[in-house]
Order: sequence, then C-alpha cells, then structure tokens
Amino acid sequence: MSADLSLLAKPRQAVIGLVSAAAIAGGWLGLHAYGMFVFELTWSNWPLALALAAVQCWLSVGVFIISHDAMHGTLAPGHKRVNSAVGAVLLALYAGFAWRRMRDAHFEHHKLAGRQGDPDFDEHHPTSFLRWYWTFFTRYFSWQSLVFVHTVVAIYLFVLDIPFMQIFLLYGLPALASSLQLFYFGTYRPHRHGVGAFPDDHNARSDHFGTLASLASCFHFGYHLEHHRRPDVPWWALPIAKRAGIGAGATA
Repeated sequence: MSADLSLLAKPRQAVIGLVSAAAIAGGWLGLHAYGMFVFELTWSNWPLALALAAVQCWLSVGVFIISHDAMHGTLAPGHKRVNSAVGAVLLALYAGFAWRRMRDAHFEHHKLAGRQGDPDFDEHHPTSFLRWYWTFFTRYFSWQSLVFVHTVVAIYLFVLDIPFMQIFLLYGLPALASSLQLFYFGTYRPHRHGVGAFPDDHNARSDHFGTLASLASCFHFGYHLEHHRRPDVPWWALPIAKRAGIGAGATA
C-alpha cells in the first residue's frame, strides 16, 4: 500500500497502551470480583445481571485484544519483557491460555492467513460459521484451559459456596460469549470465503463500521486488513490506520 501512517513516539504509545490496558483489565477483574463476591443473584435483579454479563463479555474481548497487542509488541513498544508479562498474565486469567503457544500460533496466522496451515482458519469449512468456530475453539481450548476453568468453578462452587447460576451467568457465559464475539468479528468476518475476492495475499477484509461501532464490536479488530498490513499499529490506533487508507479496498 502507498498510504502512509505515522505512529506516536514509542514512549507515548507505551503510556497509552499501558493506561488503557490497566483500565480495561482493571474493569474486567473488578466486575468479575463484584459479580462473584458482592452481587447476589435474585429473580428481581436478573435484568441487571444480564447487563453485567454483557459488559463483562465486552471487557473480556478487550483483555484478549490487549494480549494480542502484547504479542506484536505494540502494547509497550521497546519493552519486550513488559509485553510478555502482561500478555502472559492476562491470557492465563482469561482462560488458562499459555502465552508462547498462543503467540506462536498467532504469528503462524499472519504468515499463512486464510490458507492451509493457518491455525485460525478452517480450510474445510471456509464459509460455515458454526463448523469453523468449533474447529477454532477446539484448537485453542486445550486440556490446560479445561483444568483452569474447572478449578476456578470448583473453588467458587464448593469452597466459596457461590450459587452455580451466578457463576454461569457472570463468569461462564461472558467468557464463552467473548470467544464467539472475537471469532465472529476478528476471524470469521475478515477471513471468510464466499463474499468476493480478497484484495491481497493477506486474505483479509475490513468492516465498514464507524469508530464507536468498531470499538463496541471487537475493539477495532474488525479493521482487520489494516492490522495485517500494519501489525505495528496498536488496537486503539486502528481507526487512524483506517482513515489513512491502510486497508483501502477491503470492506467486509
């Protein structure tokens, strides 16, 4: 692409990245703690509980996107250990994911995007949302993740005596829904087949959403071709990359 995009100086980019990460991850952890240890689910406050679950789902997406930026070193440019530490902690808390395994798989995705060998792609079902999601889910949700989630649930249920429905509604449901949200907006929509040719060998498209809708849907990860063409751009600067024409000609 001939379009140009100038990023902020690395120290300023690191400040924005780390402050936004602290706000998102702090909100995520704080809401989780409130939902487990303060909130009491009753028939009368189900609407509030569902609203909390929706917010927690969105924050969970944000936590994963922060970890994704850490993989690319764009969370805190020039600070490899900080990127690795933040990414590893958040991925472990998100679903017991292993940092190096997830990071290596993501780099393979960038090298083989939408082709055989891409761990995010289902070459046998490139147009089927449900089949592709199942392939995606089973590839990443390993036995370590199962052990982690079951351990957390067992502690909450049998040690701390938190009602199962409260655990499901405010922990399990947001986690599962966030994986669907990440997959749909960050993998399936950008890389699916059957909706026209891809603009280049990144095999990716971008959503035409406005900035607020893009933030709500997947923390701007729907601006996907922009990310593949410029993986050095952090999530919060992807709208700038969009306006600069980095992903021109790639609308989902």
